[in-house]
Amino acid sequence: MLRVCKGGKKKYVSLGISVSPNNWDFEKNKPKRNCPNREQIQKAINEQEQKYSEQILEYSVEQREYSSTTLIEAVAPVRKSKTVGDLFNDYIAQLKNEGRLGYALSVQQVHNSLLKFKGHLDIYFSEIDVNWLKAYESWLRCCKLEDNTIGIRFRTLRVVYNLAVIEGIVKADLYPFKKYKVSKLHKETAKRAITKEQVKQVIEYDVSDARLYKKLAVDMFTFSYLMGGINFTDMAFLTDKNIDGGRMVYVRQKTKKLIMLPLQDKAVEIMNRYRSPQRKYIFPILDNRERTPRQIRNRIYDVLANVNGHLEDIGKELGIELKISSYVARHSYATVLKRAGVSTSVISESLGHSSERVTQIYLDCFDNEQVDEAMKNLL
Repeated sequence: MLRVCKGGKKKYVSLGISVSPNNWDFEKNKPKRNCPNREQIQKAINEQEQKYSEQILEYSVEQREYSSTTLIEAVAPVRKSKTVGDLFNDYIAQLKNEGRLGYALSVQQVHNSLLKFKGHLDIYFSEIDVNWLKAYESWLRCCKLEDNTIGIRFRTLRVVYNLAVIEGIVKADLYPFKKYKVSKLHKETAKRAITKEQVKQVIEYDVSDARLYKKLAVDMFTFSYLMGGINFTDMAFLTDKNIDGGRMVYVRQKTKKLIMLPLQDKAVEIMNRYRSPQRKYIFPILDNRERTPRQIRNRIYDVLANVNGHLEDIGKELGIELKISSYVARHSYATVLKRAGVSTSVISESLGHSSERVTQIYLDCFDNEQVDEAMKNLL
């Protein structure tokens, strides 16, 4: 123990070192010559004494008052180290508070997976080394998971580990992902884009006698394709406030990036078809009822499942081999723009994957005139 005295008050600070009384010289107040690890123990004591001396000198130079308690707190601040489970729970709660429920669910899945793997998460990040990661990978393979699914698990675990480094929970030099490469788990997925001719077939599909959801399915596909590959959740939240002159302006729910695109005539027709003075949202996905974030998410997913079911049927009827969904509109938008001459550095071939975040950053740098000109080639 170090004894810190100030103003007649004494405080004791543990060094976390244990020595047998038989190996301690109580007169000289240091380990005896025959004490095991004597040099290392003495070095640890000297280093701690040096830290306190330097802090006292700093207070003196700055002419700051201090007590034994504030001195100890300055040299050795008390901080409970978070476990892996603690940080996962904190991060999941943060995501939910930010309304990022989809990603929160993804992080929760990794948390649950790790829980099954270890039995508990009362472990520290310093325990997660390359061998630990290899063991987790082997376990996931025994669970019959595909490489891309395993890759998602590891990328999420890496995000949480990075948070631990940022918060000072674990030392950066223990970072295991320098040697364990998550990139090896990525496999190219099947393309989700269809040709411009096939897109036109879906858009021109006759829904004059169809029920509401089948009409909605075609219209949502068409609107997404014409309006920058906007995804279903963002379409659900569109209101008239997102229409500014001849442009659609909105913030993506997923990445929080600002999107500004020129309104296409057919997209305006679709919006006008669904606008209602009784509903603040343009499309009939959400209504004016007060809902919790989870209820909103469930409602959107329910409608999306219905819409995708109709799109799949339409695709089969048209003889399109690829399974049609609202997400196909997003990929097809990117592919058609690329073939129209838009630089790959602006819109990557796989808009939704590889790195959607980087793709969005490129879009931010893409001037409006280029976007406007390129989007004339969509149909």
